[in-house]
Amino acid sequence: MKMLTENRRNGYLALATFAVVLLISLGYLLAVGAGADPANPRADFWRMVRQGLPGYTAVSSAGHSVLIQNGGENWREIRNLLLINLSPWILGLAIGAMGLFHLVIGGDRLKEPRSGVMIPRYSLFDRLLHWYTAVLFLLLAVTGLSLLFGRSALIPVLGHAGGSSYLAFAKLLHNFCGPLFLVGVVLEFVLWSRQNIIHMSDLRWLKNMGGMIGSKAHVPCGKINGGEKMWYWVVVIFGTAVGISGVLLDFPIWGQSRYLMQVAHVLHTALAVLFVTASFGHMYMGTLGSEGAFDGMWKGEVDTSWAKQHADLWYEEVSGKE
Repeated sequence: MKMLTENRRNGYLALATFAVVLLISLGYLLAVGAGADPANPRADFWRMVRQGLPGYTAVSSAGHSVLIQNGGENWREIRNLLLINLSPWILGLAIGAMGLFHLVIGGDRLKEPRSGVMIPRYSLFDRLLHWYTAVLFLLLAVTGLSLLFGRSALIPVLGHAGGSSYLAFAKLLHNFCGPLFLVGVVLEFVLWSRQNIIHMSDLRWLKNMGGMIGSKAHVPCGKINGGEKMWYWVVVIFGTAVGISGVLLDFPIWGQSRYLMQVAHVLHTALAVLFVTASFGHMYMGTLGSEGAFDGMWKGEVDTSWAKQHADLWYEEVSGKE
């Protein structure tokens, strides 16, 4: 009986000792692991990694001392969730608005029949520079949109092998054409900026698009109307911004950081989508929107009926010289 009592006492003592050790251990773990994710004991480790703290590496280029750069995930979400989802709506709404405008308002037809008498409007050099920049713009637009939407739009149609082959070619062509396009934009700015200065008469022209909408009142116009001048400055401003950001992405040889490349890519893509959207209006007005306007940039000359209706001040100046 005495031995049973002593064994029971020893058992209680061992149980009490175990409880004390357990409480101390739990207290220590709670103190050390305060704020940690109970579902993932290594959450604190990866949280510190994502802070972008630099470590040691033998590579000397910028950013290579950081194991994980958190900005990369932010860039991916902006590109894949924001830009890719919003861009089709912006492009589609622009095309829809242009189509609705053509159905309701219609193109600007010549009020008088063509006379058959042609007036020189653009020199051969001006036309070559325009088409040089325009062709490069179209190539960049097609390849750029292919790279942006290729995974979701092209792979289901072409398959993985065909899609990847085309996208590899599109990327190569896009990277080569970008700097060449920037050269064209710079030349257009240097050679054409003087004749594209905006005046008050251009603002009056823009108010009713030269008589296409509203009161249909004619606004006297020189060689370049307000709409053409606005498009010119869109090309200069957006073309320069898209071109410079593209060059930064093309040639990562000037010590660009990853953050700078991510910002450049987001700006490049967003501005390029807006640039392409604005180009729809220019292409419409140069073809269906204004009868006879395409002749000026294709043949270098326009009919006198077109000149009297759309550039009467310039027509009077040219007629007086002749």
